[in-house]
Amino acid sequence: MEPSEIKVRSFYETHARSYDSKDFQSQVARQARSGPVGPEQITMITDGISKGLDISFNDVLLDLCCGNGVITDLIFERCLGGVGVDFTPYLIEVAKANFERAPDRVYQLADVLEYLETTEEAERFTKVVCYGAFQCLLESKATDMLLTLRRRFPNVKRVFLGNLPNLDRAPQFFRQEVGVEAPPTPELKSLERPGGVWRTEEEMRELVTGCGWCVEFSRMPPEFFVAYCRFDATLTLP
Repeated sequence: MEPSEIKVRSFYETHARSYDSKDFQSQVARQARSGPVGPEQITMITDGISKGLDISFNDVLLDLCCGNGVITDLIFERCLGGVGVDFTPYLIEVAKANFERAPDRVYQLADVLEYLETTEEAERFTKVVCYGAFQCLLESKATDMLLTLRRRFPNVKRVFLGNLPNLDRAPQFFRQEVGVEAPPTPELKSLERPGGVWRTEEEMRELVTGCGWCVEFSRMPPEFFVAYCRFDATLTLP
């Protein structure tokens, strides 16, 4: 594992352990300035993912970078279940303790790329989501993840990459949420900063289409607490 990945995992592990074991939203840093986001915001996330994936009862979901499973479980309720994968030990511990219902809803501690390259269940999955975490992957790992999904997962026709930081909106975000000017672009594209890599839609399009996927961008409703500075990407096969 690269040093930057170890740093990301350490941040989420330490951050999650600093909150109560049932404060699921704060554990995964899903917080507005006023505190953890409320139920109406969670409903927007769940509906947004379900719409982007066109989720149906017969789908089997793979959630990459699932965190503590609090959002994953809500999507599992809308389909046949599936698997959530994350490399942060404490978050998977929370997911197993609170949301796992084997064999239909399972959470596994693993590096997402390693899981994709080695799982013997590849044919089982029909939909894939990576919400609020794709930006925390190394560029090479993000690319390999998308390539491996095409190569090893024959029944996956739709992938949803959610809550991606919009580089074009970084100045507004930092002024509004942090009260400072945005860092230089090279810093915003480094995993050394919390929050991951900021990209424009065009940069995301280039990355995704280079891996053989088609992409359509969307945004959450204006009422969503970070709708103004985030976008979602729905990937489909040509």
